[in-house]
Amino acid sequence: MAERSTLVEGLRAYRLIAGMWVRSGMTYRTSFVFTVVGNLLMTGLDFVSILLMFSQVDSLGGWSLPEIALLYGLSATAFGVADMLLGSMDVLGSRMRDGSFDVLLVRPAPVLAQVGADRFAVRRLGRVTQGALVLGWALVSVDVDWSVPKVLLVPVMLVSGAAIFSAVFVAGAAFQIFAQDAAEVQNAFTYGGTTLLQYPPTVFGKDLVRGVTFMLPLAFVNWVPAAYVLDRPYPVGLPGWAAFASPLVAVGCCLLAGLAWRTGLRSYRSTGS
Repeated sequence: MAERSTLVEGLRAYRLIAGMWVRSGMTYRTSFVFTVVGNLLMTGLDFVSILLMFSQVDSLGGWSLPEIALLYGLSATAFGVADMLLGSMDVLGSRMRDGSFDVLLVRPAPVLAQVGADRFAVRRLGRVTQGALVLGWALVSVDVDWSVPKVLLVPVMLVSGAAIFSAVFVAGAAFQIFAQDAAEVQNAFTYGGTTLLQYPPTVFGKDLVRGVTFMLPLAFVNWVPAAYVLDRPYPVGLPGWAAFASPLVAVGCCLLAGLAWRTGLRSYRSTGS
């Protein structure tokens, strides 16, 4: 009961803080629109680089352009949602250095909600929009024999992927508490992770594929379930039911990230400033 009360309180605090930043960002609406469009165009350069590759080749690692666009759209959209909700977690290190993190600890609201909603930026919706546009084109263009399980896997991948990336953001923030910063390390697994998943697993070594499948299970964002949707073999042998395991992996990642966050908070030592 206490856990449920804490969750409700955290969601309420997150909504209030995020709402404050949204109202602040919407004060200058023309600037807001230009910022969102600029964010959309900047993130779209990632897919432009893929298009440039395919202007020279017919396939990449045996995957066609629509198939890679499917991977890209799933990864970019799921990450975009997580980045919009918890993207501010990577500045936790600077808060600890200047002592402002201590202020959050004494406020009557869950610290995770405060850090996650801090400087909530709707402009990050541009990344989500751009990823969704590529995903929409991929779903129309890809050659797939659609069935009910395959259709249902698409929204499952998006929701589970956003949860997995959110867990990585939280776990990365917990690591920053132990390491007294190290935002670059966190970014290597968040922004680096989504870039990795935008390309087919067949272009990477099997050791790397095993690492993001069994150690840091980012592969369940799109690689594993998308292989089932596209009727492609996965480079690392997995049972057939693994394609539907993304929600379980997401729950497991969130639980471990929550445990890491609590452990980090308990071990935190103030800068004294």
